[in-house]
Amino acid sequence: MSRLTAPARADMDAKTQGALDAIAKQFGFAPSMFTTLAANPTVLEIVMGLQGSIAKLLDAKTRHTIALAVSQSNGCHYCQALHGFISSNLGGMSAEEIELARTGTSSDPKRAAVAKFAQHVIETRGQVSDEDLAAIREVGYIDPEIQAIVAIVVVTLLTNYLNNVSDAVVDVPGADHQSA
Repeated sequence: MSRLTAPARADMDAKTQGALDAIAKQFGFAPSMFTTLAANPTVLEIVMGLQGSIAKLLDAKTRHTIALAVSQSNGCHYCQALHGFISSNLGGMSAEEIELARTGTSSDPKRAAVAKFAQHVIETRGQVSDEDLAAIREVGYIDPEIQAIVAIVVVTLLTNYLNNVSDAVVDVPGADHQSA
Protein backbone atom coordinates (compact mmCIF):
# COMPACT_ATOMS: atom_id res chain seq x y z
CA MET A 1 0.00 0.00 0.00
CA SER A 2 1.27 3.42 -0.94
CA ARG A 3 2.39 5.61 1.96
CA LEU A 4 0.79 8.66 0.30
CA THR A 5 -2.89 8.70 -0.53
CA ALA A 6 -4.35 9.31 -3.96
CA PRO A 7 -7.49 11.43 -3.92
CA ALA A 8 -10.81 10.01 -5.06
CA ARG A 9 -11.66 11.14 -8.58
CA ALA A 10 -14.75 12.92 -7.26
CA ASP A 11 -12.47 15.04 -5.05
CA MET A 12 -10.35 16.25 -7.99
CA ASP A 13 -11.02 19.43 -9.90
CA ALA A 14 -11.86 19.19 -13.60
CA LYS A 15 -8.36 20.25 -14.70
CA THR A 16 -6.72 17.47 -12.67
CA GLN A 17 -9.23 14.90 -13.92
CA GLY A 18 -8.49 16.04 -17.48
CA ALA A 19 -4.75 15.66 -16.91
CA LEU A 20 -5.23 12.12 -15.62
CA ASP A 21 -7.49 11.31 -18.58
CA ALA A 22 -4.76 12.52 -20.96
CA ILE A 23 -2.19 10.33 -19.17
CA ALA A 24 -4.53 7.32 -19.34
CA LYS A 25 -5.02 7.91 -23.07
CA GLN A 26 -1.25 8.07 -23.62
CA PHE A 27 -0.34 4.98 -21.56
CA GLY A 28 -3.53 2.97 -21.82
CA PHE A 29 -4.02 3.34 -18.04
CA ALA A 30 -3.49 6.01 -15.39
CA PRO A 31 -0.37 4.96 -13.45
CA SER A 32 -0.75 5.24 -9.68
CA MET A 33 2.22 7.60 -9.63
CA PHE A 34 0.10 10.23 -11.37
CA THR A 35 -3.09 9.54 -9.44
CA THR A 36 -1.12 9.94 -6.21
CA LEU A 37 0.42 13.19 -7.45
CA ALA A 38 -3.13 14.43 -8.13
CA ALA A 39 -3.37 15.06 -4.37
CA ASN A 40 -1.30 18.15 -5.13
CA PRO A 41 -2.35 19.39 -8.59
CA THR A 42 0.59 21.81 -8.73
CA VAL A 43 3.10 18.98 -8.23
CA LEU A 44 1.28 16.93 -10.87
CA GLU A 45 1.44 19.90 -13.24
CA ILE A 46 5.17 20.40 -12.55
CA VAL A 47 5.98 16.74 -13.19
CA MET A 48 3.88 16.62 -16.35
CA GLY A 49 5.38 19.89 -17.60
CA LEU A 50 8.93 18.72 -17.00
CA GLN A 51 8.26 15.37 -18.65
CA GLY A 52 6.70 17.13 -21.62
CA SER A 53 9.73 19.39 -21.91
CA ILE A 54 12.32 16.62 -21.76
CA ALA A 55 10.42 14.79 -24.50
CA LYS A 56 11.94 17.43 -26.79
CA LEU A 57 15.48 16.47 -25.78
CA LEU A 58 17.58 13.84 -27.51
CA ASP A 59 15.95 10.78 -29.08
CA ALA A 60 13.41 8.58 -27.29
CA LYS A 61 15.67 5.54 -26.84
CA THR A 62 18.39 7.71 -25.31
CA ARG A 63 15.88 9.33 -22.93
CA HIS A 64 14.56 5.90 -21.95
CA THR A 65 18.09 4.60 -21.45
CA ILE A 66 18.86 7.48 -19.10
CA ALA A 67 15.60 7.03 -17.16
CA LEU A 68 16.19 3.29 -16.75
CA ALA A 69 19.81 3.75 -15.63
CA VAL A 70 18.88 6.49 -13.15
CA SER A 71 15.85 4.63 -11.75
CA GLN A 72 17.96 1.52 -11.19
CA SER A 73 20.68 3.57 -9.47
CA ASN A 74 18.08 5.11 -7.16
CA GLY A 75 16.35 1.82 -6.38
CA CYS A 76 13.00 3.17 -7.56
CA HIS A 77 11.01 0.02 -8.29
CA TYR A 78 8.02 1.97 -9.55
CA CYS A 79 10.03 4.01 -12.05
CA GLN A 80 11.95 0.93 -13.16
CA ALA A 81 8.66 -0.78 -13.95
CA LEU A 82 7.04 2.26 -15.59
CA HIS A 83 10.09 3.15 -17.67
CA GLY A 84 10.44 -0.51 -18.66
CA PHE A 85 6.80 -0.49 -19.82
CA ILE A 86 7.20 2.79 -21.69
CA SER A 87 10.51 1.75 -23.25
CA SER A 88 9.06 -1.52 -24.47
CA ASN A 89 5.52 -0.54 -25.43
CA LEU A 90 5.99 3.03 -26.59
CA GLY A 91 9.72 3.34 -27.19
CA GLY A 92 10.51 0.28 -29.27
CA MET A 93 13.25 -1.04 -27.01
CA SER A 94 13.85 -4.77 -26.69
CA ALA A 95 13.82 -6.53 -23.33
CA GLU A 96 17.57 -7.02 -23.69
CA GLU A 97 18.17 -3.29 -24.27
CA ILE A 98 15.99 -2.41 -21.28
CA GLU A 99 18.02 -4.72 -19.03
CA LEU A 100 21.30 -3.33 -20.38
CA ALA A 101 20.11 0.24 -19.73
CA ARG A 102 19.27 -0.67 -16.14
CA THR A 103 22.86 -1.82 -15.66
CA GLY A 104 24.22 1.39 -17.14
CA THR A 105 25.09 0.19 -20.62
CA SER A 106 23.65 -0.56 -24.07
CA SER A 107 24.50 -2.53 -27.19
CA ASP A 108 24.71 0.88 -28.88
CA PRO A 109 28.06 2.51 -27.93
CA LYS A 110 26.62 6.03 -27.78
CA ARG A 111 23.72 4.99 -25.54
CA ALA A 112 26.12 2.91 -23.41
CA ALA A 113 28.19 6.04 -22.82
CA VAL A 114 25.12 8.10 -21.95
CA ALA A 115 23.87 5.46 -19.47
CA LYS A 116 27.25 5.33 -17.76
CA PHE A 117 27.48 9.14 -17.70
CA ALA A 118 23.97 9.44 -16.22
CA GLN A 119 24.91 7.02 -13.45
CA HIS A 120 28.09 9.02 -12.78
CA VAL A 121 25.99 12.17 -12.49
CA ILE A 122 23.90 10.39 -9.82
CA GLU A 123 26.86 8.84 -7.99
CA THR A 124 28.82 12.10 -7.88
CA ARG A 125 25.80 14.34 -7.29
CA GLY A 126 26.75 16.20 -10.46
CA GLN A 127 30.43 16.52 -9.56
CA VAL A 128 31.53 14.52 -12.61
CA SER A 129 35.21 14.38 -13.48
CA ASP A 130 36.94 15.85 -16.50
CA GLU A 131 37.42 12.24 -17.62
CA ASP A 132 33.65 11.63 -17.43
CA LEU A 133 33.04 14.66 -19.64
CA ALA A 134 35.80 13.61 -22.04
CA ALA A 135 34.26 10.12 -22.34
CA ILE A 136 30.80 11.44 -23.20
CA ARG A 137 32.27 13.94 -25.68
CA GLU A 138 34.38 11.19 -27.26
CA VAL A 139 31.24 9.39 -28.49
CA GLY A 140 29.94 12.60 -30.07
CA TYR A 141 27.91 14.47 -27.46
CA ILE A 142 28.31 18.24 -27.49
CA ASP A 143 27.75 20.60 -24.58
CA PRO A 144 24.06 21.38 -25.28
CA GLU A 145 23.38 17.61 -25.39
CA ILE A 146 25.31 17.09 -22.15
CA GLN A 147 23.03 19.69 -20.57
CA ALA A 148 20.04 17.74 -21.94
CA ILE A 149 21.38 14.52 -20.39
CA VAL A 150 21.69 16.22 -17.00
CA ALA A 151 18.17 17.67 -17.31
CA ILE A 152 16.74 14.21 -18.04
CA VAL A 153 18.67 12.80 -15.07
CA VAL A 154 17.23 15.46 -12.76
CA VAL A 155 13.63 15.02 -13.93
CA THR A 156 14.00 11.27 -13.45
CA LEU A 157 15.42 11.90 -9.97
CA LEU A 158 12.32 13.94 -9.12
CA THR A 159 9.95 11.12 -10.02
CA ASN A 160 12.24 8.54 -8.37
CA TYR A 161 12.19 10.50 -5.12
CA LEU A 162 8.44 11.12 -5.24
CA ASN A 163 7.81 7.40 -5.80
CA ASN A 164 10.37 6.26 -3.24
CA VAL A 165 8.81 8.52 -0.60
CA SER A 166 5.33 7.37 -1.58
CA ASP A 167 6.37 3.72 -1.92
CA ALA A 168 3.94 3.68 -4.82
CA VAL A 169 2.20 0.40 -5.53
CA VAL A 170 3.53 -0.93 -8.84
CA ASP A 171 0.44 -1.08 -11.06
CA VAL A 172 2.26 -1.26 -14.37
CA PRO A 173 1.00 -3.96 -16.76
CA GLY A 174 3.52 -6.78 -17.05
CA ALA A 175 5.70 -5.40 -14.24
CA ASP A 176 5.65 -8.80 -12.51
CA HIS A 177 7.53 -10.12 -15.55
CA GLN A 178 10.17 -7.36 -15.53
CA SER A 179 13.19 -7.27 -13.30
CA ALA A 180 13.26 -4.36 -10.94
